[in-house]
Amino acid sequence: MRVPVPRAPWGGRGPLSRRHLAVLPGALVAIGLVTAIISSLGAQLVPTVAQVFAVPVGTAQWSLTVALLAGAVATPAMGRLGDGRRRRQVILGCLGLTLTGGLLTATATQLGQLLAGRALQGVGLGLVPLVIAVAREHLPVARAGTTIAALSVVTVTGVGLGYPVTGLITDHFGLHAGFWFGAGMSAAALVLAWLVVPSPAASARRRFDLLGTATLSCALVLLLIGLGQGERWGWSSAPVLGLLAGAAAVFPLWVLHQLRCPYPLVDLRLLRDRTVLTADLATLLTGVGIYLLMSLVIRFVQTPTTTGYGFGASVVVAGLVLTPFSVGSVLGNRLTPALRGRIGAIRTITVGTLVFLAATALLLVRRDQLWQPFAGMGLAGVSVGITFAAVLGLLVGAVPATETGSATSFNQVLRSIGYSVGSAVSAVILDAYTDRGRALPTETGYTVGFAVGVGVCALATVLSLVMPARRGGRGTDPAPPRPEAAAAAVGRAGR
Repeated sequence: MRVPVPRAPWGGRGPLSRRHLAVLPGALVAIGLVTAIISSLGAQLVPTVAQVFAVPVGTAQWSLTVALLAGAVATPAMGRLGDGRRRRQVILGCLGLTLTGGLLTATATQLGQLLAGRALQGVGLGLVPLVIAVAREHLPVARAGTTIAALSVVTVTGVGLGYPVTGLITDHFGLHAGFWFGAGMSAAALVLAWLVVPSPAASARRRFDLLGTATLSCALVLLLIGLGQGERWGWSSAPVLGLLAGAAAVFPLWVLHQLRCPYPLVDLRLLRDRTVLTADLATLLTGVGIYLLMSLVIRFVQTPTTTGYGFGASVVVAGLVLTPFSVGSVLGNRLTPALRGRIGAIRTITVGTLVFLAATALLLVRRDQLWQPFAGMGLAGVSVGITFAAVLGLLVGAVPATETGSATSFNQVLRSIGYSVGSAVSAVILDAYTDRGRALPTETGYTVGFAVGVGVCALATVLSLVMPARRGGRGTDPAPPRPEAAAAAVGRAGR
């Protein structure tokens, strides 16, 4: 006699119904889009924030910086908490804070209220590793792999689409309308998570590494503020040098604590697996390349034509330049399974980095017509769609199921550090080629910047070529293993 499988209620433990399994992947991707919406409420709105609140642009820049800082600090802690029995509560709490932040920004009458709201919204930047952990635990292997691949690019895809959308909303309806849009997205994601996200299976209680969290948070705050304010305060100024020196001193202390702690925030011992190490390094370098390219392209297309280069584009048009990036990332994500099946996951990463190199090289040699930045960003999007999907699949397949949230959170922190470094490098290069008494750099600065980008892409390509081969060779599918296969997956990754 066939015993019917009990249908577990949403939020309950037990087997999921077919209907629940059918809607869960799309719901997880939709929740991940909140991260992208928050990011899209950043850089292009800074001048409008300065105008509305009558503050200098440098002060308004904190509306972006504070969200990035909050996200960098919250992501590792949320990832570790998400590996335990409280994952569903952490996701709902995160979305609740994000919604509260959205309401604060949408109703802000003072800059302090806006910054408080943006800090709460920044907590939402840690959502993606949590929903990746949900996908790995609750979805069948094949669907988990495709869902995680989609989540690997959901932030960059959403940013590219969100920039022009929020720009248009702000241009037509004002700054607060853009923030109301973000609040509405957060509210929809919260309802969706409440209805769809299941509770994790029962797991052993684990102590939380408060000291490691505090130490890493301190190091990240010092590093990201130093990188973010270098252009404004001066890269050789005492505050910037002090912040970067402080970060350089605190990071090693955090590493030593993680290696000695029996319940670390991030299990750095997993880096002994060369697959994990090279996946993290590839993510860091790709992050540098992305924001180096983005920063250069957005500034280049907005440069007045009176300088002899540039296109004098509006903020909205500059945002539209990122749309091909989003479309390309979706296309690259769709191409990844076929590439992975033919040449293996590791060589797929090589293909992705080579496409990024081609995108940067195009803008190094030709940028005299507006279609070229659009084409370059489209190629870069294809590269990111391929690279991030392949890297995250390798990473998730190489770590135990109990470390999924922590490992992917740390990978996301490395991606954020890469973004900050790439943005800072572009600023340093353009500053170096800005003549005294002039506001805009010479075109040579952009040539040097794109050349550096080509070098970063070449380094990422070399790194992917020396990645260790995984057992199974060609056609190895890095789709995440089920929890009961975690130990086997780690064994395969180490061989």
